[in-house]
Amino acid sequence: MRHVTTLFDLTPDDVMDIFETAEQLKEKHAAGEVVRPLENRVLTLIFDKPSLRTRLSFEAAIGQLGGSASFFTAKDAGLYGRESLPDVARVVSGYSDAIVLRTFSHKTVVDFCEWSTCPIINGLSDDFHPCQALTDLFTIREVFGALTDEKLVFVGDGNNVAASLAILCGMLELPFTLCCPPGYEIPDATVESLLERYPNSQLTQTNDIDAGLADADIIYTDVWASMGQEGEADERKATFAPYQVNAQLLAKAKPSCRFMHDLPARRGLEVTDEVMDGSHSIVFRQAENRMHLAKGLLAWLLKHER
Repeated sequence: MRHVTTLFDLTPDDVMDIFETAEQLKEKHAAGEVVRPLENRVLTLIFDKPSLRTRLSFEAAIGQLGGSASFFTAKDAGLYGRESLPDVARVVSGYSDAIVLRTFSHKTVVDFCEWSTCPIINGLSDDFHPCQALTDLFTIREVFGALTDEKLVFVGDGNNVAASLAILCGMLELPFTLCCPPGYEIPDATVESLLERYPNSQLTQTNDIDAGLADADIIYTDVWASMGQEGEADERKATFAPYQVNAQLLAKAKPSCRFMHDLPARRGLEVTDEVMDGSHSIVFRQAENRMHLAKGLLAWLLKHER
């Protein structure tokens, strides 16, 4: 049985299989063809954190593939008090063909896997966001026609999204640069695991905006304060202000560069309206692809469930 807790659970071949499955399903969807390989399958979502794209993309994905979804908050599911995590995992997995967890602690995802009898997908934890990174590289592949040597530059915090993008780019031997203020780099433990697993990774971390953005094909940003970091918002706003993605910053990259954001965006903070809504932006194509990638991931994962 396969789980997707982090991208280290996948191989490069797995990733390309998921991309190809998602691409085929997207093409059939666009042509109006109904494809229901997951008929009568049940997907359960248990979320600690609010969600728009993660919840809706997976609910739409399983529905379009012929299955059904059930959604619970962590409180409704009985986590953190009413029942033990092992009991919840064993009960929920007995009713489900796959489970998507969206949690604060990554340990919750890992512990759930230990007791679950069905595949677990990490829909986001404080440490990793594998489904977002898969969607992002799927989108880049779609826009650029292939994944060759496109330079992806993440401007902002070395958070769960940046860490997952670094892992996936390392796995596929694509150049990845994190351009961030001092002290906001990707955690050392994640970088060490990445370089141990994929020594040919082209990972660069820099505080120099001009150097980081030179020859960038894609500029990517995210909120400066994620859920759970609200108390740091004012401090982060001041620290990250020079890293706002605006027209001046965009001009430091290639004229043909594309702009990405995993959303929700704090317009006027990490990115300006001019960039979000401008000709370089592929943000909403990226957002739609959350659903198509979820379809590819579910179809692929449930094919490998035993």
